[in-house]
Amino acid sequence: MMRILLFLLTNIAVLVVASIVLSVLGVERYISSSGLNLTSLLIFCAVFGFTGSIISLLLSKKMAKWGSKAQVIEQPRNHKEQWLLTTVQELANDAGIKMPEVAVFPAHEANAFATGWNKNDALVAVSSGMLDRYPPDEIRAVMAHEIGHVANGDMVTLTLIQGVVNTFVMFFARIAGYAVDQFLRRDEEGEGSVGWGYYIATMVFEILFGILASMIVMWFSRYREFRADEAGARLAGKGAMIAALARIQSEHEVSHMPDTMVAFGIRRGRKSSFGELFSSHPPINDRIAALQKL
Repeated sequence: MMRILLFLLTNIAVLVVASIVLSVLGVERYISSSGLNLTSLLIFCAVFGFTGSIISLLLSKKMAKWGSKAQVIEQPRNHKEQWLLTTVQELANDAGIKMPEVAVFPAHEANAFATGWNKNDALVAVSSGMLDRYPPDEIRAVMAHEIGHVANGDMVTLTLIQGVVNTFVMFFARIAGYAVDQFLRRDEEGEGSVGWGYYIATMVFEILFGILASMIVMWFSRYREFRADEAGARLAGKGAMIAALARIQSEHEVSHMPDTMVAFGIRRGRKSSFGELFSSHPPINDRIAALQKL
């Protein structure tokens, strides 16, 4: 229920903020009697494209906590939680960032994630299963991997890339939709307006362009996993990082992490039916091979 409420509130916030920004910028209707006003259209798409991704970034910690049911460690309840806090503090100091919030989320599978709107106000979390089963040096390596994500500013960069992608998907979808609508119109009545063909075609092109654009986002997601692995190896040792990945690979449980958090986890869930181009994580074998070359 909370996730549904958050989804609705986020969308309402996007509409309200975007409307205000558009009014302040004085952006006129991008469809006029002379056709499409490409400048107004681009501004319109950029505002909506970036507003959604930025709001999602600002809410990312809350969304992550609610979605994964992660419990932030305020006061350690046992020696494992105390060790985890101490370990993350040491890794954060070594990486040159402020101490992030540290949380544990209920899951038997081995997984972890990092999120937050900037590297000095982040959240790192580990599954209870990993904390219970994995040896300390491998947990440390996994936490170093997540700290690497934070120190590299991956959440902000991913948000900017998503904003650019959103902008151009909306922009070209509307141009294509307008072209289809004008082709289907057989008279000049209502010149400067559009019919149902525009809205239907725009929706179809947004879906098609969105699928293609997601390959760019997923490519960056895979690329940043290699960078985070390198950071993990640098902070916790290459051997420990490789051992942790190998142990994760050996466990074949299906991931129950919420879809919205899969891209931030150290391991992916099931392989995407669309193939590797649409996968947020590279194969673990490839990640181990890359570490071995360091």
